[in-house]
Amino acid sequence: MNQYLEVGKVTNVHGLNGEVKVQPWADSPEFLCQFKTLYVDDAHWPIQVERARVHKNMVIIKFEGPTDVPSALSLRNAILYIDRADAPLPEGAFFLADIYGLEVRDAGTGAVLGKIEDVLTLPANNVYVVRGGERELMIPAVPQFIAETNVEDGFIRVNMMEGL
Repeated sequence: MNQYLEVGKVTNVHGLNGEVKVQPWADSPEFLCQFKTLYVDDAHWPIQVERARVHKNMVIIKFEGPTDVPSALSLRNAILYIDRADAPLPEGAFFLADIYGLEVRDAGTGAVLGKIEDVLTLPANNVYVVRGGERELMIPAVPQFIAETNVEDGFIRVNMMEGL
């Protein structure tokens, strides 16, 4: 499992005091506002958050350091990460990044259907894209289809339904 998880991208500056506008890649923009340290790009260099707030489904962040538009512009298009250790999850919850590559099994027969190749984050619910050989399945990530998600042991069991 990766120590650092992508949580958003700096899209632009906001105002004149070095704030940046971030497109959050999380269940809610509020999730991003709880962190005091974020990490920038693949080098994962830490940057301290002075303040953060939600504004129209975006997050406005004032980092320590940038105090004007030119210095804030240097962060544009930067990918932001969190350290997994800074984000404890409730029992049974997992990060989407942890399910990529998990084996998908039919809950009824135990047959291996493939591996999770992608996760589509749609408004109604997530959809797991499962590839096994030439076959590609799209399985809604809802309780009627997902019987068990076992990140530790590396598999997901799904209830196959007619036409899936």
